[in-house]
Amino acid sequence: MSLNLTALVEYLDEYLRVADVPDAAHAINGLQLENSGSVSRVLAAVDACQATIDAAAAEAQTLLLVHHGLFWSGLEPLRGRHGRRVRALIRGDVALYSAHLPLDVHPEVGNNAVLAARLGIAEREPFGAYHGIPVGVAGRLDVARQDLVDRLKGVLGVDPFVIPAGPNHVSRVGVVTGGAGGMIGQARDAGLDTFVTGEGAHHTYFDAEEWGLNVIYAGHYATETVGVQALAAHLALRFELPWAFFDHPTGL
Repeated sequence: MSLNLTALVEYLDEYLRVADVPDAAHAINGLQLENSGSVSRVLAAVDACQATIDAAAAEAQTLLLVHHGLFWSGLEPLRGRHGRRVRALIRGDVALYSAHLPLDVHPEVGNNAVLAARLGIAEREPFGAYHGIPVGVAGRLDVARQDLVDRLKGVLGVDPFVIPAGPNHVSRVGVVTGGAGGMIGQARDAGLDTFVTGEGAHHTYFDAEEWGLNVIYAGHYATETVGVQALAAHLALRFELPWAFFDHPTGL
């Protein structure tokens, strides 16, 4: 079975509110490269890197669904690495769709909503702002700090880095996936005792220490695997398309 690419993209754009969610200019959310016009499978991945593109190009009429698209380095001529990526997509008849902040903030398949739910966070509500809109998810979780760390290990398959500057028993936990270490101050202002994200700069250790918050860095890549998988599974259910996840971890 194959599906018309235009119809699928129109659905994705509306479902993810691509036109309404602000983002960095280089995100270029939505369809970044079209194929011949038909889609017979979906491959989800975090990044539009060469390894991911090659995996998608192994089968024609693939929709490659990613969180980080082709243009994170800004404008690049179509030569060298950038040219190889684009040529591989075209030769493989692969359509590339990228959803960055629209996927982060989505209430059903978003990185933050999905990870918060899988960690068992209850009474979930938005917190924190990025590009002027609420981006994180916070709520109640009444467990020991180590239990939360163990849950993250189970969900993401990683060993998180923990800054244990808050209480041993957590109660108010917030999640912003990816590189949101700079939002520790917003977590403090929201009354959280524990903040889960992917990574942060060196100085954020002292933000956590001096403001008295537990901060758990579970990896930029790992924390952003959940959204693309949830979105691909949603598309598969709605349009009866097979899907798979291509795991290409960076360890970061």
